[in-house]
Amino acid sequence: MTPLDVKIGQMWFFVVFSAAYIITSTHTLKREDCEVCINVVERFSKGLTDDLKTSQRTIEHEFRKFCKTIKDDKEDRFCYYVGGKEESATGILGDLSWPIKASMPADVVCSKLNKKDSQLCALRYEKEIDLNAVDLKKLKVRDLKKILNKWNEVCEGCIEKSDYIKRIEELKSTYVKEEL
Repeated sequence: MTPLDVKIGQMWFFVVFSAAYIITSTHTLKREDCEVCINVVERFSKGLTDDLKTSQRTIEHEFRKFCKTIKDDKEDRFCYYVGGKEESATGILGDLSWPIKASMPADVVCSKLNKKDSQLCALRYEKEIDLNAVDLKKLKVRDLKKILNKWNEVCEGCIEKSDYIKRIEELKSTYVKEEL
C-alpha cells in the first residue's frame, strides 16, 4: 500500500464518518413521536409574519401572546414547559425562538427542544378509541390502561398485555354500546 492509498482510505473514512454524524445529529421526529410540540410550533410559526421573525425577543413575546389563546390542556402544558406562560418556573424560549427565526421546520425545532426537555415530546393528545372497531391486540398497553382508567376500573394482577385485553373484554359489555 502506498502512502497515497492510505490518504485516500483516511479521506473515505472521514467522509463516511462525517455523513453518519450529520445524519444522526439532524434526526427529525415523526409527527406521532412529538405530536403536541409539532402542532403547536407549526401553528405558531404560520401565524408569524416575516417582520416578526427578525428578532428572537419578538418571537418570544409573540409566543407568550400565542400561549394565552391556547385552549387544549396538552398544548397549554407545552407552553408551560417551554416558558410561554407567566407561571412557568423555567423556560427554554431561546431554544424555541432561534430555530423559528432561522425558519427551521417544526419537527427539527421539536427535536432540538426534546434534547433540552424530554417531557415535551411525552405530551400526547387524547385519542378517542372506538372499541367496536379496534383490534385491542394492536393497541399499546398505555392505551389499554387509559381505557380502564376512563371506566374507573382497575386491572388487579395484570402484568402482560393479554391480561389487560382480557379485563377490557370482560367489562366491554357494561361500558360499550354495540352498534347495530
